[in-house]
Amino acid sequence: MQNSFQFKEGPDVFSPKDLVELGRPGAGVANHAGDLVLVPYSKYSFEEKKNQKTIFIAPLESTVQPFELPLAKGGEAFWLNAKTIAHAVEGENKTLDLYAIDVVYHPATESSAAILNTESPVLLGSFPTASATNFQYSTDGYLVFSDTVYADGNLSLVKEHDEAWENRGTTAFVYDYTYERQWDHWMGPKSQSLFSVKLAQGHDLKWTFGSEFVNLLAGTDHSSPVEPFAESSDFDVSKNSVIYTTLDSAQKKEKAWHTRQNVYIVDITGGKPQELTSGTQGATHSPVLNAKGDKAAWLELDKDGYEADRAKIVIYDLKKNVRFTLTQKYDRSPDSLAFSKEGEFIYFTAGDHGRGKVYVLPIPATPSESTTHPELADMYHHPVALVEDGASSGLQTLYWGRILISKSSFTSPNDVFLVSGLTALQDEITANGAAKFNGKVEQVTNFTAADLAGKDLSKGEEFWFKGANDIDVQGWILKPKGWKEGQKKAHPILLLIHGVWNCPQGAWEDQWSNRWNPNVFAQQGYFTVAINPTGSTTFGQAFTDAIAGDWGGKPFVDLQKGWQFVLENYPEVDADRAVAAGASWGGYAINWIQGHPEYNFGFKALFCHDGVFDSKYNGFSTDELFFFNHDWRGRPWDEEAQEILHKFNPSNFVHKWSTPQLLVHGSKDFRLPETEGIGAFHALQQLGVPSRLVIFPDENHWVLNHGNSLKWHYEVFRWFDQFVGKKD
Repeated sequence: MQNSFQFKEGPDVFSPKDLVELGRPGAGVANHAGDLVLVPYSKYSFEEKKNQKTIFIAPLESTVQPFELPLAKGGEAFWLNAKTIAHAVEGENKTLDLYAIDVVYHPATESSAAILNTESPVLLGSFPTASATNFQYSTDGYLVFSDTVYADGNLSLVKEHDEAWENRGTTAFVYDYTYERQWDHWMGPKSQSLFSVKLAQGHDLKWTFGSEFVNLLAGTDHSSPVEPFAESSDFDVSKNSVIYTTLDSAQKKEKAWHTRQNVYIVDITGGKPQELTSGTQGATHSPVLNAKGDKAAWLELDKDGYEADRAKIVIYDLKKNVRFTLTQKYDRSPDSLAFSKEGEFIYFTAGDHGRGKVYVLPIPATPSESTTHPELADMYHHPVALVEDGASSGLQTLYWGRILISKSSFTSPNDVFLVSGLTALQDEITANGAAKFNGKVEQVTNFTAADLAGKDLSKGEEFWFKGANDIDVQGWILKPKGWKEGQKKAHPILLLIHGVWNCPQGAWEDQWSNRWNPNVFAQQGYFTVAINPTGSTTFGQAFTDAIAGDWGGKPFVDLQKGWQFVLENYPEVDADRAVAAGASWGGYAINWIQGHPEYNFGFKALFCHDGVFDSKYNGFSTDELFFFNHDWRGRPWDEEAQEILHKFNPSNFVHKWSTPQLLVHGSKDFRLPETEGIGAFHALQQLGVPSRLVIFPDENHWVLNHGNSLKWHYEVFRWFDQFVGKKD
């Protein structure tokens, strides 16, 4: 039976193999002139067993197809000016070479098609290591980037120290305080730092690459970008300054149970950083500088030790040294920020009702003193929505009243969109204190349209119902291939349960996913239901916070009521062929449902990916301890946490487990160690419950390898088919 299973495939079916091989566009980045956009792109081929990386250049405000610039050796590409792209690629002797590529776009004429001419790459110079990344170029002639260095902070000595470390005669790692490991790697002797190097174009148009790499964090114990992901959004560059966020130094020995990050600004040539935060906040994210360099902004959480707290926009006037909170009364969490080119408005993305929207707010006059509760006119409390569908990212403001975004949805990966008509909107807001966006949102690229043509992907149907405490709860439905209204009990039904890291504070949003893609489940024949229960984000902070101390409570009232709503309103689904799947907190949910047959979901098979089995053990073993300490009201031995663990720990209810279950776990998952999956598997095996364990030794909390991803899908669909598939 196991070997006979096959995916549903064909020209009109979007299969798991199609998902893995579909092109993956990154976020677009416009050049300084705002007339061209660069988009990183990758596409995997099972036939060639290769992930081909390339970049595309597309003209804005044009319907011309993007021009491809293949990157045979991979690497990173970014703009230096309006017509020059920098390409950083690994060279010989474990260094990174930097090339300049001039590009000139010629629009179409009556007699000729549009063309993009590129000059041969010109070598500018090399970095001392091959690990430099996150490049940001200043218009004042400096390149800022991040890299990992040893305690001396000297980038030029990294290779020498690497050799000494590799030849130290032992494989031991020794720790005196946390983190000892984070996400998917053991913490070694190196840490993240920011560097600048001179990179300027002379009057002869030739580039000069400096030889001095200045460690901008020298003399501090700061580390930025912040681990474990160390992303470029942790710092920003203006003409002569760099702003960054870093973990609070006072909590250096307690990193695993604190989240406080401070924001600093430093001269691009080096010097002593100046702190901009108060030191009493929680985490900070996405620091940005305006074009004039006289204002900064960032996202700030109030609570130390909580990563799902409401993120608020903070504005800092660098001339007056005054800091104030702009969105104190706004009950959503922005994700990214960008000042308008003139600096009088701030644009941001924020999740709202399962969508990643784009908004704008005017920036008020700076108050006389720093405050978290400034007295602001009504116009500053009501962001104006610009883009309200899909999931927007890569926000970039351009001249002439435009912004650039990349947007995905249930039906498409990222494409670039140009939003225009913002000058008139800003004028209306300034004049009237309120406005509605009437500009244009125009699609610039269409990378995957040809590959997805004829697949008939579901756009997702939103539904609402009354959940716990009679609160409105939202969910999505994606109907299966071959759906016909009124055809009773024609389709098996699948409940997808979300998580984030190992927490519930996330959401099913109208966005593309290369891992948990609801349309792949729908295209394999499942009526797919994705509910956003208590604890989900994008529905207000109170709804998000309500799961703390109640992991096995209100969320499952919501899931039961939402499930019943679907069964009552869609007679086309076959409740006798019901299955459920979840990862992270969603994996906890699967294990919790196993021990509570009284919920009467009627699932015939379950799938748990990297889920919590023993919550108490998780409170000791997870890498970032603040997750547990916040949501379980203390450490595992604290009295209140003990009471909650007794009530809501899945391992306490193993004696009730009876539903066939598949478990998948990554050995490099340090957020939820693989023993969680192994422990649940051992329990199922000893209980005689049909079960299967799949271990990926080289995967973390996610399954990222292309071949592993296809195997993951095969095991999941094979498992469900075994119990609810129609047999010939």
